[in-house]
Amino acid sequence: FFNKVTNMMMTSMLTKDKGENEGERDKEREDAGGEEEETSGQQVSNGFTTSTPQSPREGPGTAASSGGTASGNGSSMPLGGLRTLVVQQTSLDRPRETWSKKMDFLLSVIGYAVDLGNVWRFPYICYQNGGGAFLLPYLLMAVFGGVPLFYMELALGQFHRSGCISIWKHICPIFKGIGFAICIIALYIAFYYNTIMAWALYYLLSSFRPTLPWTTCTNEWNTANCNRYMSTDHNVSWSNSSTSPAEEFYTRQVLQVHLSPGLHQLGSVSWQLALCLLFIFTVVYFSIWKGVKTSGKVVWVTATFPYLVLVVLLIRGATLPGAWRGVVFYLKPDWDKLLSTTVWIDAAAQIFFSLGPGFGVLLAFASYNPFHNNCYKDALVTSSVNCLTSFLSGFVIFTVLGYMAEMRQQNVDDVAKDAGPSLLFIIYAEAIANMPAATFFAIIFFLMIIMLGLDSTFAGLEGVITAMLDEFPHILVKRREWFVFGLVCVCYLGALSTLTYGGAFVVKLFEEYATGPAVITVVLLEVIAVSWFYGTNRFCNDIQVMLGFYPGCFWRVCWVAICPCFLLFIIISFLAFPPEVKLFHYQYPQWTTVLGYCIGVSSFVCVPAYMIYHLLNAKGTFRQVPSLSQTKTQHTSTCGVSLQIFGD
Repeated sequence: FFNKVTNMMMTSMLTKDKGENEGERDKEREDAGGEEEETSGQQVSNGFTTSTPQSPREGPGTAASSGGTASGNGSSMPLGGLRTLVVQQTSLDRPRETWSKKMDFLLSVIGYAVDLGNVWRFPYICYQNGGGAFLLPYLLMAVFGGVPLFYMELALGQFHRSGCISIWKHICPIFKGIGFAICIIALYIAFYYNTIMAWALYYLLSSFRPTLPWTTCTNEWNTANCNRYMSTDHNVSWSNSSTSPAEEFYTRQVLQVHLSPGLHQLGSVSWQLALCLLFIFTVVYFSIWKGVKTSGKVVWVTATFPYLVLVVLLIRGATLPGAWRGVVFYLKPDWDKLLSTTVWIDAAAQIFFSLGPGFGVLLAFASYNPFHNNCYKDALVTSSVNCLTSFLSGFVIFTVLGYMAEMRQQNVDDVAKDAGPSLLFIIYAEAIANMPAATFFAIIFFLMIIMLGLDSTFAGLEGVITAMLDEFPHILVKRREWFVFGLVCVCYLGALSTLTYGGAFVVKLFEEYATGPAVITVVLLEVIAVSWFYGTNRFCNDIQVMLGFYPGCFWRVCWVAICPCFLLFIIISFLAFPPEVKLFHYQYPQWTTVLGYCIGVSSFVCVPAYMIYHLLNAKGTFRQVPSLSQTKTQHTSTCGVSLQIFGD
């Protein structure tokens, strides 16, 4: 009888202790804002729901504690066996949207990385910095700087399944201002980048006529210096004061910069460009308003069509007389240029802005991937396609420049003196006008320019949309269409200054000063926060949980040391050798440089401002924050075991 009473008392005590422990665990779960329930599938802590095991060592429905046996579906695992802790939880939030197909993601990333800069910036920088010799610093900067940053952002976005703002609560909350800075920079880019597509649309609409308007000097916008210099006009001489019909069409009809003396007096808004930009933003809105389900389908056209056009233009350009002169000028190596620091600066800046880490786009796109998607392979494939596209574009451009030099009986470097949009809208447009079937080639060429720009705009705005919806899900998720509409309206209103007669001066100011230095600084802080504060080992453990393999020594060294030095090198070079900004005959005064830097700082100021706000609102005590991947086989839900004041 005594033994029976004792057993009953022991059972009662164990039941009471179990109830208290379960009550404490329930309270902890409530404090953490999550509830654990029995579900038909598994959902890891980053919000990805799957019915498949979360790692190669997991079995369906298997859970193992740190000691004892692991049970699930009536099976058990021996004490000496390999054990894996699986956290099962559900969320009241809506399931995260995913790509319909893997190819939707790849084409979106390629379309984002391959933009207008691949067509006009890379060929110009390549021949300016030693031709074929420039490929050596370009590839080195890509391998040790650009691709590791590209891979890092894809892995971060895919693992945490968050946009560029909310992702910092998993990494280091005190750096959350980086996410807001990225969104502001993306808005600044949208203010001027889409205007270039409006110019291309104006050209496209002007191409639907038998005689292209930039081939004659008899139009109302032409001046006395206009020289109609066609391949059949052997009696026309070209002087330094001569201007081509293509140049006058671009400057006096499309931009109308002759009506603005400079940034101090921009003039009125061009209603033609305003309508063109309105059409561009309308296309953008209906392509991204429903999310990646719609934009993933649009990129099948916008990302592939430019490659078809590039191949057609390359074949056509290779058959033109004098094309070989342009190719030789493009690739002839000048090894002495490698001794100049300018070459290495240009190579670093080109690969950085070409691949595009730090704009929040890669984080957003990767966050819609399946949890176990091989983002490592994706990073290598898409970055390689981007670099090869830049190289291919050089042949497309310089075969035509060689033809222009042959036609004008000038050197190739005299013809290729224009860089940026002028290379496309003046030099290449004039070359197209001299080709047989000029109307056809003009239409497909400017369609290509619009497609290249649309991909990047889709991506840039999707980065902002994903960031805001993840940060304010209860307010914006069910109102995505209206939020996207408001965002597009803000971008259109912000772009009005670029549609004025002096709008080209504003575009150049934004491009050179307002966005470039700011985004490089933001990415530098991002790399430091991930590699030094969150920890490279912890980040690599996350990748192993996700992909099943641990990143090699090369990637770890790049993330910890080489990438920060790579970015710091670009920033110091920019400060030591600021660009001399000049557009057409307008020399930017000193106050415009200060204005450009102020615009850039206005986006970056979010970072220190949020740090101060976070520290002022911190409890001031160190506390332990659990880890996303405390061990190679344990997967939990938050930031990392460390005593820090950076937790929320």
